[in-house]
Amino acid sequence: MVIVNGKIVSSRLFSETFSCAIEHCKGACCIEGDSGAPLEPEERDTLENLLPIIWPRIPTEGQNAIREQGVSQWYEEAEEYGTPLRREDQACAFVRIDDKGIAQCTIEEAWQAGDIPFRKPISCHLYPIRIESNEEKSFEALNYEEWDICSAACSAGEQRGVRVYEFAKDALIRKYGLEFYSALEAADPRTQKTNTTVFE
Repeated sequence: MVIVNGKIVSSRLFSETFSCAIEHCKGACCIEGDSGAPLEPEERDTLENLLPIIWPRIPTEGQNAIREQGVSQWYEEAEEYGTPLRREDQACAFVRIDDKGIAQCTIEEAWQAGDIPFRKPISCHLYPIRIESNEEKSFEALNYEEWDICSAACSAGEQRGVRVYEFAKDALIRKYGLEFYSALEAADPRTQKTNTTVFE
């Protein structure tokens, strides 16, 4: 672990490789799992406000899940709110399966079309980085979540020489700003000329 601008950062963000290979996994991270995508409090309000615009893109199964559960659902085991899941296959309610069998996020599709200003939940954008904090939110820890469905992404990252934090660059800048990302780059052991590991 290293401390970067007050955040606890797992060294695995620097040592592990990752580059999404959606053609292999088919977007399985949007379909598999015990809960929906984690949502920050303001994201729940954002999705509620933008839902009428996103709605036509959401398949019937997802629309039914949202009608029953709302745009967010409390997951007791995870102790957090997340996107609702479809009853039929436990996929995220906002997922659409395209003609190649790949899961597509209808929120991001609306953003790409310029219809909404919100790209997608930051937890999805940051993946495979997960943020953990205590109840008082007095600290945040950035960890690498290893999942076997992403083995092709790990291999692709190794071939391309892309570390986890580099893959998540846009999301990290979106969440914490450019200054934080620059500090992350400086903390990368491959670029360090000293043994300094604390950046504030």
